Amino acid sequence: MANLDPAQALKDFKPEHEFFVGIDSDGCAFDTMGIKHRECFCPWMIGYFGLQPVAQAARECKDFADLFSKTRGANRHKTTKRIIAELLPNHPMTKARGFKVPQYPHYFAWVDDPKSLLSNDGLKQAIDKATDPKAKAELQLVLEWSEKVNETVGQIVKGMPPFPYVRESLEKTRPIADIIVVSGTPVEALKREWEEHDIAKYAAVIAGQEQGTKAQHLDYATTGKYEKDRVIMIGDAPGDMKAARANNALFYPINPGDEVESWKRLHDEAFDKFIRGEYAGKYEADLIAEFDARLPELPPWEK
Repeated sequence: MANLDPAQALKDFKPEHEFFVGIDSDGCAFDTMGIKHRECFCPWMIGYFGLQPVAQAARECKDFADLFSKTRGANRHKTTKRIIAELLPNHPMTKARGFKVPQYPHYFAWVDDPKSLLSNDGLKQAIDKATDPKAKAELQLVLEWSEKVNETVGQIVKGMPPFPYVRESLEKTRPIADIIVVSGTPVEALKREWEEHDIAKYAAVIAGQEQGTKAQHLDYATTGKYEKDRVIMIGDAPGDMKAARANNALFYPINPGDEVESWKRLHDEAFDKFIRGEYAGKYEADLIAEFDARLPELPPWEK
């Protein structure tokens, strides 16, 4: 029997409305970014990758890479490589202590390979194909770390409600536009969070990392199905905007640190502009400029 395509639900998706709204989950609909990265990802990153002597520096690098910079919301493997290969070796604490940050060249090569599926399934495939024992061992270590992170997220990230105005925005949107969750989080975690708070009912499909990238989610769900300027992506990270742009879609930013006000503005003003065809142009550009200013390229210790 042929393997089922995980993205088939997106490819088969048929519009019910003229308008489409894609919504990211972590850090966008839910205030889960901070707790996931600080309490689940970071402690195990320090433990598995041998960063104990510079744990505080590793935490600062993790915060910057995943929460407060242009790589906010990026795939876990891309930001982990950025931390270990670039940010941590240049951190003042690392230099002051003369600590040589362990490097993982086989893992980094896998992360940089555009053909790699940057998920646990992708890691398992790479481990099966690896012929070099060092490469196999490195990738196995990363898989164990990634699985441990997912396990810890399941144990710790509970009872986190959506941001204020998310539910109200979904209620307002659903009768007028098709809604799909567009996320890089594992589907199991997404479904658990959206169902726990009774908002899964608003989404036609909940798509996560197993269904491809965010750009692919939007492509599969919208290409050839909606007219120009009737597709919008709501997100809190530059990667969300990039995914929107790759599909000639509009982008509505949820500003990190000002999420409640961003959702209120969507509910009270921006969604209506989108439906009336008044969103594209200066209004969108002004929102994106405000969003972009909040996420610097360089960490404070490199300025």
